[in-house]
Amino acid sequence: MVETGRLNRLKVVKEVDFGLYLDGGSQGEILLPVRYVPKNCSVGDEIEVFIYRDSEDRIIATTEKPYVMVGEFACLKVVSTSHAGAFLDWGLPKDLLVPFSEQIHKMDEGKRYVVGVYLDDASDRIAASARLDDMLYRESEDDFQPGEAVDLFISNRTDLGYQVIINNSHFGLLHKHEVVRPLKRGRKIRGFIKSIREDGKIDVTLHMKGHEKIDDGVEVVMKVLQAEGGFVGLTDKSPPALIDAMFGISKGMFKKAIGSLYKSRKITLENEGIRLNGFPKANNR
Repeated sequence: MVETGRLNRLKVVKEVDFGLYLDGGSQGEILLPVRYVPKNCSVGDEIEVFIYRDSEDRIIATTEKPYVMVGEFACLKVVSTSHAGAFLDWGLPKDLLVPFSEQIHKMDEGKRYVVGVYLDDASDRIAASARLDDMLYRESEDDFQPGEAVDLFISNRTDLGYQVIINNSHFGLLHKHEVVRPLKRGRKIRGFIKSIREDGKIDVTLHMKGHEKIDDGVEVVMKVLQAEGGFVGLTDKSPPALIDAMFGISKGMFKKAIGSLYKSRKITLENEGIRLNGFPKANNR
């Protein structure tokens, strides 16, 4: 079944002058416009595409990937406003709408806001909401276990530390004494469930001794490198505090992870930092 607002692997069923038609199952044939068609792609091939509705409300496919998908959260910039609401840049030609009803305060052009992305059941349109309370659980008794590795999204700074979103499903708290240097809203990092309080609220940590595994470290380093455009200005000589702040893991685990990635030829170790192989080299790096 095709999932609107997510990545799908679909088979090419027809080639036309203006693109390819993909097998959308119950959605019928879905157009992949010619500007998004990969080289040497032909009828019978399967390709990964993102499905959404274009400016004329037609269901369409693209090989471009948005910054955020349905069920996920991001900190996005408002590029325009209208009588319908605020429009956010999410990496696709058609901007992402935040209806007025989904805004806590009126959103202003040029500012960034943390939003969650959802699929409107009635219209099958993708939209965003700043009302995170309606999209997440604030507490948990059974969904997580202390020591469990999780994905964290920094949603807001508070007097106690940082409000985080755990695995796109639950609110959690990262206490300020756990953080070496400030974290930006919208940043995605790897962490651990530290404890679940009696009231069900969740505390998280960036580093939990006794729960580090080499595969976890490799995964964290790869995610950060990808998020940073393929280069991070840290090496195995960098201070532990900087490594912890960037990756949320110990220096020992960091060294093991980059050693493993270097042996598998996934990264290049440079004097100024680590480069992910296969990423284009920026002019200033």
